[in-house]
Amino acid sequence: MGEGRIQINDTLPSINELSFEFEISRDTVEKCYKYLKKTGILSSVPGKGYFINSIAIGNKLKVFLLFNKLSGHKKLIYDAFAEALGEQATIDFYIYNNDFSLFKKLLANPKDDYSYYVIIPHFTEGGENAHEIINTIPKEKLVLLDKLIPGVKGEFAAVYENFEKDIYGALENALKPLSKYNCMKIIFPEQTYFSEGILNGFKRFCHQYAFSCKVVHDIETEPIEKGEVYINLMEKDLVILIEKILAAKLKVGKDVGVISYNEIPLKKIILNGITTISTDFQMMGQRAAELILSRSRDHVEIPFTLILRDSI
Repeated sequence: MGEGRIQINDTLPSINELSFEFEISRDTVEKCYKYLKKTGILSSVPGKGYFINSIAIGNKLKVFLLFNKLSGHKKLIYDAFAEALGEQATIDFYIYNNDFSLFKKLLANPKDDYSYYVIIPHFTEGGENAHEIINTIPKEKLVLLDKLIPGVKGEFAAVYENFEKDIYGALENALKPLSKYNCMKIIFPEQTYFSEGILNGFKRFCHQYAFSCKVVHDIETEPIEKGEVYINLMEKDLVILIEKILAAKLKVGKDVGVISYNEIPLKKIILNGITTISTDFQMMGQRAAELILSRSRDHVEIPFTLILRDSI
């Protein structure tokens, strides 16, 4: 800074020092620093002050956005994320179809091309070493979305679901209508990208409240009996489940209970309404964009919503 030039990582004078040097109010300096931090020019470390994060004044942020698949819920995340970023960023959008080898290939390029890497890390199989790939991304550029991955080191941003806590809390909130059933079954395919935390929370709830329970890998071969509650994760499994219930001439919400993951408008209507457990996907996309715009490395947990309907 001796030649009047500033470089990335240079430390700036404190708010008090700058206020004294230029004889301006401390509030004015603080507002300027906060604005420059919001635009990405500055970053700060508590107790150490402000430093130069970028010298690309006026340049748009460039975001590498990587989703595991396309779905209605992913579209909600994308639309909210893009809207919140607005004209301050350009987005390159990639999909790896839950395929770990494609995930690795897409992240194999040099990491200097993008301002941020926003990643949803879900894999059908082979994702045990995902943390090693993710750890190649500079942590100041990383935003994990929807799921935290054990083994990812350093200070990075994240917007995530707490799968185990969410299903446990949702079932606990539905305890009264669930009490007329004696057995709970969750339809959880053997090859799936869904978090094991869902199973952990489900089993913990059943143990706590003395329900017998079962993990069903294939709903097509599972007999449907009176007094059971079914939790489905995949939409195709919900269709098969309802067909089997109707074929058995059982009444949903009386003989058999149904709880479905992820709210969509159609579930308000099917069989007088299907009870759902759902995350606020719009909030997820919006908060991810806010972390980028504020250069924050916070971890933000997105709350679930239980919508009780006649299906239990």
